[in-house]
Amino acid sequence: MRNILFHICATLLGLALAFFALRYTTDLWAPAVVFSLQLHAGVAMMLLALFCLALRPGAVSMAMLCATMLVVCHAVLMIWNSLPPTFSAGTTSTQSLRVLSFNVLGENLENGGAIADYILQSGADIAYVMEAAPVGLHLDRLSKTFPYRIGCGDHTSTCDLLLLSKYPLEMVYVGNLSDLRKDRFATARIHLGSVTLSLAAAHLSKPYFDKYHTNELAGLGEALSKIDGPLVLAGDFNAATIAPDMQGLLKRAGLTTAGLEPATWPIGAGILGVPIDHIFIRMPVMAQKLSRIPSSFGSNHHGLIADLTVPNGGLLPGL
Repeated sequence: MRNILFHICATLLGLALAFFALRYTTDLWAPAVVFSLQLHAGVAMMLLALFCLALRPGAVSMAMLCATMLVVCHAVLMIWNSLPPTFSAGTTSTQSLRVLSFNVLGENLENGGAIADYILQSGADIAYVMEAAPVGLHLDRLSKTFPYRIGCGDHTSTCDLLLLSKYPLEMVYVGNLSDLRKDRFATARIHLGSVTLSLAAAHLSKPYFDKYHTNELAGLGEALSKIDGPLVLAGDFNAATIAPDMQGLLKRAGLTTAGLEPATWPIGAGILGVPIDHIFIRMPVMAQKLSRIPSSFGSNHHGLIADLTVPNGGLLPGL
């Protein structure tokens, strides 16, 4: 019985390792759907490898354990390399900026008022809202605090991607990431003291829609690589930063996360979920704190708030 159990577990583990090996040997879109779960799967495989080692100590079990540890270590390394530089309060004058990002769920109309209330009392200077129809019903109240916006009738005919700002928005651009959805990419810039800060918002397609996710990220990376200077990108990316195409985006656009990212989806998984919603920054923007908002307000995503600082210094990048 012990041998049978070992062979079953070893076979399952071998198949799982072979699957994750595809990350390093192919760019097929179908396996990439699961690569956002590399850390979760790696830990599960490592536990299974330890079980195999307990059932039958030997070279085969040790080799499988080492392989699973490499999967986990690579995921941890990617997360580590995506973190922003450590914030240090020096003598340089800085501007503070609080950014909120939240996919509120398009059919979540009954909670639109509560979400709008939270955005108003959150202290956010910039709010990125995806599937924004529930919030779009409360724009009159929101516009008193956020007089400048993109989306829900301003620069768009849709109410999906919404960007709310306390600062005047210049050089506004709204476009499509693909032919699958309209108005899911927007850029603008604001002035913080002597610094011009570029803002970008994106709502990516789900990664199981053929190659749409990868192609959209490639186009997004190309667009952002043409924007010089400090940048804040936020939105719903439907993938973790450790996914291969997400790693490509960060490298191409010179971005980091705004801190150790909390899980944002699915709601029921809690801290064991996957961080698929992001606030990314580019130097010299610095991150002080990244946190999850305290309630999902009926959405199937958790929202994020990032406290950022932008040093003064006469930087005048444009779009």
